[in-house]
Amino acid sequence: MKRLILTVAFVLVAGFGYTRIMAKAGSGDPPEMAATTETADEIRVEKARRQMVLLRQGQPIDTYGISLGGRGDDGHKQREGDERTPEGHYVIDWRNPHSMAHLSLHISYPNGADKRAAEERGYSPGGNIMIHGLPNGWGWLGPLHHLWDWTDGCIAVTDTEMRDIWARVPDGTPIEILP
Repeated sequence: MKRLILTVAFVLVAGFGYTRIMAKAGSGDPPEMAATTETADEIRVEKARRQMVLLRQGQPIDTYGISLGGRGDDGHKQREGDERTPEGHYVIDWRNPHSMAHLSLHISYPNGADKRAAEERGYSPGGNIMIHGLPNGWGWLGPLHHLWDWTDGCIAVTDTEMRDIWARVPDGTPIEILP
């Protein structure tokens, strides 16, 4: 029993250390932007179906399976730390090629209504909601990450999918997140 406890403790410490090191290593070079004819002009996220759809002129051009915040589809994000993914209309407003997860696109949460609602309840609305790949160094998990909702409120895809999304979603793209 003692050996089992020591082995589990070693694995946990090693996994934590690996994650910390890989978070600093970054995602590598991001892909180039796709031709305008191949880019999305809208994103639709359906939380209940665990899917994200890239659209161009109202037509789907690609669909991805996603993982959400740890509270899954348990309603709209209310405050910082609630592990909910927001719902509503937002915009992709900036990108981070050096994030702790494989690339990331920032969603403009919180908007004015989100800020007011959180303030009325006496909370911070939180922020830094992203579309991102897996934590750096954990890309080998691939679609296994779909087995559970594990983010802090973000929308996660595989690293390969994130590279595709990064190239096809310009800043300023509207995103609608549905229950």
